[in-house]
Amino acid sequence: MAFEGLGSKLQAVFKKLSSKGRLNENDIKIAMREVKMALLEADVNFKVVKDFINSVSERAVGSDVLESLTPDQQVIKIVREELTELMGSTNAKLAVADMPPTVIMMAGLQGAGKTTMSAKLAQFVKKNGKTPMLVGIDIYRPAAIKQLEVLAKQINVEFYEEGTNPPEITAMNAIKKAERIGCDVVILDTAGRLQIDEEMMEELEKVRDTVHPTEILFTVDAMTGQEAVNVAKTFDERLNITGVAITKLDGDTRGGAALSIKAVVGKPIKFSGIGEKISDLEVFHPDRMAQRILGMGDVLTLIEKAEAAIDEKNAVEMQEKLRKQSFTLEDFLQQFEQIKKMGPLSGILDMVPGMNKLKDKDMDIDEREIERTAAIIKSMTMEERVNPSILNASRRRRIAAGSGVEVQDVNRLITQYEQMKKMMKQFMGKGKGKKGKFRLPFPM
Repeated sequence: MAFEGLGSKLQAVFKKLSSKGRLNENDIKIAMREVKMALLEADVNFKVVKDFINSVSERAVGSDVLESLTPDQQVIKIVREELTELMGSTNAKLAVADMPPTVIMMAGLQGAGKTTMSAKLAQFVKKNGKTPMLVGIDIYRPAAIKQLEVLAKQINVEFYEEGTNPPEITAMNAIKKAERIGCDVVILDTAGRLQIDEEMMEELEKVRDTVHPTEILFTVDAMTGQEAVNVAKTFDERLNITGVAITKLDGDTRGGAALSIKAVVGKPIKFSGIGEKISDLEVFHPDRMAQRILGMGDVLTLIEKAEAAIDEKNAVEMQEKLRKQSFTLEDFLQQFEQIKKMGPLSGILDMVPGMNKLKDKDMDIDEREIERTAAIIKSMTMEERVNPSILNASRRRRIAAGSGVEVQDVNRLITQYEQMKKMMKQFMGKGKGKKGKFRLPFPM
């Protein structure tokens, strides 16, 4: 995840502070110098870093901190609040037009991920009860319109294009059609270039002046670093963007763009792409991101992901099976599939408070383990999944060969399954006679 390096360095600074007990102004000064270096190494804009350090230092040397019983925690609290303020204080929601459709114009350089981000946004608004239309007006990049059409079919939303017609004309006609067929959100996937040029900016201005979009979202690749902030500034000066959508925020990036862009450009980050799948889109919450950077987890986003991934009816049925101790390997497989919907396991663990400390101790997180386990179960017949006791040596050899693993891997899964059943039996035994709910554990 982005900010991983920054987060580790900041947490190391605070660990030193906590070991001191009482703090003095010199302790704060030394800590702030280390925080400054960590931010600069994360490619955060120099002026932004300077203002941030001054603001934190001014608050940290106050009597409320230095005379506190837990000064280190007070400093962490100040840093968290200032990080949140730096990224926008509160999450900025999408604007909605007074009269539908709401028109969202996606802008940015070629390769930033506009087309995929457009589709992700379409699915996002669809899940929130809207009826979106995707419109392809990138008439220069080979196969750009076709790519958008494929994505539109994939998420089952309306698609519109007029080939090489002028983008502003296509956009205007698309909005007219959206009004006729009842689409209340129109997302325009505009053309980009490898670098800013006058022709591109004039074309974008024509589209803007023709259709008067409700939102102009600047799409930026998190891996671009500081250059992303400079590009965003130029786009804002020409188009007056309303917000930013950052792609590839799940990658191994320094994250400086996300920490700098609001302070430099003055426009909020509204969305972040956190994976390659169309569903890998998050509303950007500055307070939650600040907590993740500081290793405090992000329980609210974790809950939202779980609610979106887990089918409520299925969860109730699973709870009943556990009560009756009839949990099968088929049910085990369903649990794995639901975890996969929540995103990469490392990303989920980043949201669990305190999990960063375990990761620092070289806890091995093998994303492929879930895939291997699922492959083993899928190589079984339904009878074998429901009744693993029939899995003799020859059956286990067949399953291992079918899933591309060793027989020992099959044996290990069966052992884990039996241990889980035994644990659940003990748990349910202790809970007899008591009413209440419990949450299903993640399969291990």
